[in-house]
Amino acid sequence: MNMNRRGFLQFTSLGSVLLSNAAVLGQQSTVDANTQFGRIRGIKAGEVNIFKGVPYGANTAGENRFMPPKDPTPWREYKEAFAYGPAAPQSDPATGRQQDGYESEDCLVLNIWTRGKNDGGKRPVMFWCHGGGFRTLSGSSPRYDGTNLVMRGDVVVVTINHRLNMMGFTHFGDMGHNQFESSGTIGMQDIVHALEWVQNNIEQFGGDPNRVMIFGESGGGRKVATLLGMPSAKGLFHTAVIESGATLRLPDRERANYLAEQVLEELDLTKTNLPQIQQIPLNQIMAAYHAVVARNTSTDAGGTFAPTMDGVVLPYHPFWPSASPVNPEIPVIVGANRTEMTYFADDAAFSLDETNMRQRVAEIVGPDNLEAVVNVYRQQNPGASSSEIFFLISSDSRYVMQSITIAERRAALNAGPTYLYYLTWETAETGRGALSPHTLDIPFIFDNVRDHPLTSGSDTAIALADKISDTIIEFAHSGNPNVGKLPQWQPYNAETRATMVWNDISQLLIDPISEQRQVMQPILNL
Repeated sequence: MNMNRRGFLQFTSLGSVLLSNAAVLGQQSTVDANTQFGRIRGIKAGEVNIFKGVPYGANTAGENRFMPPKDPTPWREYKEAFAYGPAAPQSDPATGRQQDGYESEDCLVLNIWTRGKNDGGKRPVMFWCHGGGFRTLSGSSPRYDGTNLVMRGDVVVVTINHRLNMMGFTHFGDMGHNQFESSGTIGMQDIVHALEWVQNNIEQFGGDPNRVMIFGESGGGRKVATLLGMPSAKGLFHTAVIESGATLRLPDRERANYLAEQVLEELDLTKTNLPQIQQIPLNQIMAAYHAVVARNTSTDAGGTFAPTMDGVVLPYHPFWPSASPVNPEIPVIVGANRTEMTYFADDAAFSLDETNMRQRVAEIVGPDNLEAVVNVYRQQNPGASSSEIFFLISSDSRYVMQSITIAERRAALNAGPTYLYYLTWETAETGRGALSPHTLDIPFIFDNVRDHPLTSGSDTAIALADKISDTIIEFAHSGNPNVGKLPQWQPYNAETRATMVWNDISQLLIDPISEQRQVMQPILNL
């Protein structure tokens, strides 16, 4: 085995979650595989073959900047796949910090965990879309390590990086240059390109291209919701899981044009010389992006760079005013956590008195609705502190009610089944990790609870992860989540509102937060 010094250091790094898992799984060696663009060399850790940083698209710099993704240039020699590839550009150059160690426009890479390799296996493929909104992070987090899922369910796990923020979602399509007509959706086009790579290559890794499940949390859930409405993604996936992905609608052209114009102003460009943006240094581009976001976060136009509902690549909003009709037959799981907003809270939010709680709630629901909302939440959550009441109301307003609305509108298509969950398991943490925070579902679904700060040391977390991860694996297998470890999970509809409540004792309940739903949904005007 020939390996350069950089590869050796990556291969032997003790800091890698891969290696900590591999220590349990057994001896390590290298393993080779074919892709349509060239041979790759990864790591075999016990029974699991792991390939990281595998190119699925070309470098997006220069003439490819703001363009739809292209295939990478084929390579002749083995390409080392020992380490995660670069994250998409996202950091403010003024800070000097970069996500996941380093960032690059050459970021169209994916990671694979599998027990098979060209063995004729037909394993379900679990295709993960990472969180961070449409703006930040990557698929290279140790939290997304697929080893335990692969060992538990004999599936193939794929995580990806793709273009984000301004680099993936600036709509220049109305500025008179045809080549930029779909620039407001290219980050999502990257994900479709990765799904096409899966279709063309995953059999080499023992995967079944006809059983691909897309799943993601937070921004990843929003990406899954968006993929459900993309004609170009049709046929590339077969089941979908939206975790805390509270996206009903996306920016329309008017809002997207406003942000694009702000970008040009910051870069001292005009609509006429827009193509020059492909030659501007990346640091200057990212500085402009962060300046525009800082200027717009408090305005109605917002500082959000997200996929543009352009009527072409995205002909419909995901779930507004109804569910997109593009992929109606796809079985969907959707849900949220009981107190998502503890994850985002400031320190003061954990010690609110009644007056301060009411002030914060009034900002969410309006002063005219304050008494009615607080009264309902007090009645339905006896003994809850003022801070917990605030967290429940803010979490419902931001995530939980949107998840219910997604289930309602998806079910109304009367096609593929929709399943709704509500995670109420509580951590032993204080502060941002308290109660049932945002991101808590990730370690349960990946069966990574033993190493996760929110769940480590908890026997009940291990027991619940056993049930949840097997449920999601079965959903990837068959489109039906019922594997016998949870109560029989019935599809959601507007009449029964069957909801799987995940906790130490999980239950299928009918409309479990009915009163909260009835008071909040009209206020939120979903």
